[in-house]
Amino acid sequence: MSTAIKPNHIGRKISRIRELRDMKQEALAQALGTNQQAISAIENSETIEDGKLTEIAKALGVTVEAIKNFSEEAVLNIIGNTYNDSNVINGNAYSCNFNPLDKLIESYDENKKLYERLVQAEKDKVEYLEKLLKGK
Repeated sequence: MSTAIKPNHIGRKISRIRELRDMKQEALAQALGTNQQAISAIENSETIEDGKLTEIAKALGVTVEAIKNFSEEAVLNIIGNTYNDSNVINGNAYSCNFNPLDKLIESYDENKKLYERLVQAEKDKVEYLEKLLKGK
């Protein structure tokens, strides 16, 4: 049994972080002012120069250290320890502490009250104008 250490493949880490951020190679390429083929080459590289790595980290919205220390196992561990499936509806995490239908009804009632106030104000205006006309 071998206890060989996995190589620190920076390109693969960049690729995985990009995927986790739901970003396509084209989007990363545009952020870096390059093309998709260059991003593919970067993601296939085992090492990347520090200046380029800094640019990539900024485009991905992470730190250089986050890329260098990225671990798939750590991400899965965090997800496994914080995931609560009681709030999942159709595959989407959803947590709502109020009934949306109740909020809709409340907004409808509020809208109705405002409309009634507007109608009353118009009636008052007409009544006032009629009084002015009768006074002449």
